Amino acid sequence: MNEFQSIIDELIKFRNERDWEQFHNPKDLAIAISAEAGELLELFLWKDAKDANVEKVKKELADIFSFAFLLADKYKLDIKQIVLDKIKENAEKYPIDKSKGNAKKYDEL
Repeated sequence: MNEFQSIIDELIKFRNERDWEQFHNPKDLAIAISAEAGELLELFLWKDAKDANVEKVKKELADIFSFAFLLADKYKLDIKQIVLDKIKENAEKYPIDKSKGNAKKYDEL
């Protein structure tokens, strides 16, 4: 069993013990990811990144990851593979010779 699956298994156990699966449809999981991302952003609002509370950042990231893992599980996605696929896609969009040290979007390179 890979590490992602063991995390997903723990999340599902936690969810099922509370009868929360009824609330964890793909739409609501996607909304929850966005809501938690907003809470993460709030930790940086009006301050320098170095002044963000790292403990709170960890908790918000954990919430985001948790909902993302549950959403991936709903669609039976291989988390490692979809991330590796996206890295490959981004490597094609952002070739090193054009994008190194450059923050422009791929269609502006």
